[in-house]
Amino acid sequence: MSGKRIVIAGGSGFIGSALAKEFSVRGGEVVILSRSPRPRRDGVREAAWDGERVGEWIQFLDGADALINLTGKNINCPHTPENLRGILASRVNSVSVLAAALARVKTPPPVWVQASAVGFYGDTRDKLADEDSPAGTDSLAEICRQWESAFAATHLPKTRKVTLRIGFVLGRDGGALPVLARLTKFFLGGAVGSGRQYLSWIHLADLVAMFVATAGQGSLTGPFNAVAPHPVTNAEFMRELRRVLHRPWSPPAPEFAVRLGARLMKSEPSLALASQRCAPKRFVETGFEFQFPQLRGALENLCAAA
Repeated sequence: MSGKRIVIAGGSGFIGSALAKEFSVRGGEVVILSRSPRPRRDGVREAAWDGERVGEWIQFLDGADALINLTGKNINCPHTPENLRGILASRVNSVSVLAAALARVKTPPPVWVQASAVGFYGDTRDKLADEDSPAGTDSLAEICRQWESAFAATHLPKTRKVTLRIGFVLGRDGGALPVLARLTKFFLGGAVGSGRQYLSWIHLADLVAMFVATAGQGSLTGPFNAVAPHPVTNAEFMRELRRVLHRPWSPPAPEFAVRLGARLMKSEPSLALASQRCAPKRFVETGFEFQFPQLRGALENLCAAA
């Protein structure tokens, strides 16, 4: 997307930083909408926004070639009613304000790629979910359903809309992998709970390629599962991580210990205990080529210098 302007809302985090770097390398002008904008030396521009009201940032949408929205409160917190309301509001409000902004600009971007999550499917246990599967019934699934419904309800006839339901993202510099690797090095990398719950993971490089593909291919619309083609159980994931980090064994973490640890760390145990087994059916149908289709190769790439 050389020479094009890409606007990334909520793009100052782990995924957004990787996207900004990729689009910049491709010669694009990248503008990040951030609550805490800062000056940069890499050619990326950051503009202030609060995710709730139209502001001066609207100028960057006029004539932009793509809008990517990653905005959302971190779900790694206790899922109290108050926190769940905040998680939902941050997502729905950002969609609403971006839609309002696009309706006011003269030349809206031809494509809007909206982040969602595989939490849309709820706890799938060992059942494989693809994009045709229904939404789940737990709290996070309901949040994802309302999030996607708000996006679907936007009336933007000049803008193609794509939803990426993102899985467990593996990267060197963010997400959960650095924490899990650190624990594993201290022989605390055992299976969590039963170990039978599935992880639908994706290497950050493949996720970035998915955003690039959906932003650039004019025929792609609707929801896509942004996951690798081979989900694994938690026990399999931790076994591969131990192998890559040369830790042959670690004691398992029983469910009661996970719940206690989550409480002490002010996290949410269901994030580790729920099962999400998802397939990237639509990406496979488009001929998308995964750089890291297998977990072992992904972990070896990311942990090679660990």
